[in-house]
Amino acid sequence: MRSTSSSERGLVSIGDNVVDHFLDQGVYYPGGNALNVAVLARRFGLINSVYIGIIADDEEGKHIQSCLIAEGLSDEYVRYVQGESGKAKVNLVAGDRVFAGSNKGGVRKRLALRMDEPDLALIKRLGSVHSSCFSYLELELPRIRSHAEDVSFDFSTGRDQGYLAAICPLVTTAFFSGADMDDDETQTFIRHAHLLGAPTVCVTQGERGAVFSDGASLHRQGIVNADVVDTMGAGDAFIAGFLTAKIQGADIDGSLLHGAKSAAAACEWPGAFGYPHPAN
Repeated sequence: MRSTSSSERGLVSIGDNVVDHFLDQGVYYPGGNALNVAVLARRFGLINSVYIGIIADDEEGKHIQSCLIAEGLSDEYVRYVQGESGKAKVNLVAGDRVFAGSNKGGVRKRLALRMDEPDLALIKRLGSVHSSCFSYLELELPRIRSHAEDVSFDFSTGRDQGYLAAICPLVTTAFFSGADMDDDETQTFIRHAHLLGAPTVCVTQGERGAVFSDGASLHRQGIVNADVVDTMGAGDAFIAGFLTAKIQGADIDGSLLHGAKSAAAACEWPGAFGYPHPAN
């Protein structure tokens, strides 16, 4: 595979979008890991950031589309379909989001997202891909990996051994949420993810920061202080900031620091990246 030149390098974030409905506020915000990472990577300095996904034609989907465009991203690779947008129900408690249910992705779960030739050409041109366990993209990962230089994947809190064994060999960086693990458990888990095939592993741990491993050395990154308004999307912001710096040539420590600064910034605005809309 040819290497992507530095001027062309960018990120293709593929998969989920939802609205986060804050029940206590009566508003919803655009969200979803893949959408958040695409939008926030651009906001944090990566001009070549593209989103590929399925957006529904309901009121919530139209709001998601308008926010994508307002952030300067193209919707050229978006599939628009009839149906219901994914919705997550949330309450904000002391600045932290508490999930209260969802419709499991809405129409996205019923319509499989498949890569076509223009998608694969874009992936090859920009070089890096991000997706997540919420994107129902597992069947496409082998083809995506064959066209991409780097593939990052957010497993969230998922630790099902069969799933990890199937997906870890298809990615270059595995992200996990692991605030519940102590230091020893974290290191044991990271070693296990390496054994399953993930070359690099990053575990975000909330107020304890993040731990990154390349298999040979362990890097720790503390949090950056913020005036917290809403922690929604802070983990996605960390990923977006980390990937932005890495794609632009930063070393691991520099990428981790940019990720931490990005997560702090995201805590200082409402929702994953703003744009509240009254909920019916």
